[in-house]
Amino acid sequence: MTAVVCTPLIVEQVAVGRLPGVRVVRTGMGPRPALPSGPVLVAGVAGSLSVDVRPGDVVVASEVRGADRDIAVPSAPLLAEAVRRLGLPVHVGPIVSSPTPVDGPDRWKLAGTGALAVDMESAFLAPLTGPYAVLRTIVDTPDHPLWRPGTVLRGITALRTLRRLAPAIVEWVAAMDTQEQFTQPREVT
Repeated sequence: MTAVVCTPLIVEQVAVGRLPGVRVVRTGMGPRPALPSGPVLVAGVAGSLSVDVRPGDVVVASEVRGADRDIAVPSAPLLAEAVRRLGLPVHVGPIVSSPTPVDGPDRWKLAGTGALAVDMESAFLAPLTGPYAVLRTIVDTPDHPLWRPGTVLRGITALRTLRRLAPAIVEWVAAMDTQEQFTQPREVT
């Protein structure tokens, strides 16, 4: 089965580029039906919920929280280690998926849950079974919100970091072919 890398925005798809043995698909922003079973990695940009997670940093989801389900991501340590070997700052922790952008008091409320970042797609793109991972680079932070000056420069930084993650994505895909423990359903109860 061919692995799929889901990139919500065309700029994210361009940043990821072509990867050997991987289908890179632009999914669009916001909620989408879940993809069929198989190795799925969601890659793109996100907003930080922590003052310790800065623009250009990488967040690997250990758990993805959605409106109707929470999904454990057992391959997170493997992916985070691949990112570390690239010399990039990486944080491992929960990511929240929201159907709309999150800002202001809502952002602080989500931060209080212990989540590290917020996006608009990861929970909606999770397959029902099979390997799954989420790799996000940070554009905006609580002290530098999305709708403020500087977002374009922070976005360029995040997309450059995303481009540098290609070897980690390829390494994760190769590992999923041999790691049976990552193929089981992962819903958190």
